[in-house]
Amino acid sequence: MASVFSKIIRGEIPCYKLAEDDHNIAFLDIFPIVKGHALVVPKIEVDKLFDLPEECYVSLMIFAKKVAKGIEKTIPCNRVSIHVIGLEVPHAHIHLIPINSMSDCNFANPKLKLSKSEFDEIADNIRKNILL
Repeated sequence: MASVFSKIIRGEIPCYKLAEDDHNIAFLDIFPIVKGHALVVPKIEVDKLFDLPEECYVSLMIFAKKVAKGIEKTIPCNRVSIHVIGLEVPHAHIHLIPINSMSDCNFANPKLKLSKSEFDEIADNIRKNILL
């Protein structure tokens, strides 16, 4: 059965897309812990990040770096943190989270409730700052 991320990649489920190339896609997390919280996902459906073929893993990390730089230029933060948890969706992915303190990347924090227009604005602004 296809993961929710595979359905997003195929366009069956909408997302707030930030960037895409032949092998990867980045979009805003719809349950963000901070504004600008993004997911970076390889298009190949593999459950665990470290089970990706090496060339896919390297491609994903290079792509994630470009997305993180775009987030950093857009969202006021000290840095963009990277997290690999992978328990909620059985498809390898990376969380990129703009942070100013350690508490900003606590997944136990309440999720933000943003409107569609807020998500659209954040995605539009980040997209402008991603150099692929």
